[in-house]
Amino acid sequence: MAAIETVIDGKRQAVETAVTVLLAEGHLLMEDVPGVGKTMLARALGRSVDCSVNRIQFTPDLLPADITGVSIYNQAEREFEFKPGPVFANILIGDEINRASPKTQSALLESMEERQVTVDGASYALPNPFTVIATQNPIEMEGTYALPEAQRDRFTARISMGYPDQAAEVTMLRSRETGSPLDALAPVVTLERLRQMIATVRSVFVSPAVEHYAVAIAAATRVDRELRLGASPRATLQLVRAAKARAALDGRDFVLPDDIDALAVSVIAHRLVVARSGLGSNADAADITQRIVAATPVPLGASGVQPSTR
Repeated sequence: MAAIETVIDGKRQAVETAVTVLLAEGHLLMEDVPGVGKTMLARALGRSVDCSVNRIQFTPDLLPADITGVSIYNQAEREFEFKPGPVFANILIGDEINRASPKTQSALLESMEERQVTVDGASYALPNPFTVIATQNPIEMEGTYALPEAQRDRFTARISMGYPDQAAEVTMLRSRETGSPLDALAPVVTLERLRQMIATVRSVFVSPAVEHYAVAIAAATRVDRELRLGASPRATLQLVRAAKARAALDGRDFVLPDDIDALAVSVIAHRLVVARSGLGSNADAADITQRIVAATPVPLGASGVQPSTR
């Protein structure tokens, strides 16, 4: 996080969420207006880890084969040979993902969920770990295609960068007078070390009380009158995984309800469909998620520790 913050000024929460998603073996969606540092954050995260990083610039004419790869006939061997696409990387940066057609967007569905690619009936495993960090512009901007519900559900979390405060913007101007700080960013974590950190996150303890708490929040979204589509079981699973990563980053080997509360909006809100609008705005979905979290009883004595009150 310290390495990334040499490039991204004044966005501690966004950096923490990005690292949390990486350690939770999830995928991150960053939605905001152009020019606020979405792609820069994705590139900084990729450079801070000594692993394979590929970038795809999504455009309306991009084809699914441009992402997954294609089988080419080898005349010398007289057989088809698979040429892997850019999806075969530890970290895949998808820039402006909602500028590609829904057909091209769907090329990532299998990769994000099953960590594999199927081309011409043959399946190919993706590197371990595999994380997609995608950026998108707000859906009301010209030339964009809204991500389908199935693809939004595969993203562990969605964050919004927002504009920097004036002090951070002044710091940005000074740090970029002679060049980009991204050029000086070197890897601070090896791939093997990252795998060890992910294994540590997996071992974090989640008490039955906290599990029931996460399930109760997800279940409440499915019966809420303001929502046409609630959180899926995948959302519950990824919420707990992200909470385990947050606990590990905080130096704990157990999850507290506070971890669930802190991540609920970024993990759940983008999966919801608000009933009154059919699509629903981000703010509406976030407000509803916050209301549901506040109304869900907090379990007492979770992990043997008395949770803090809201």
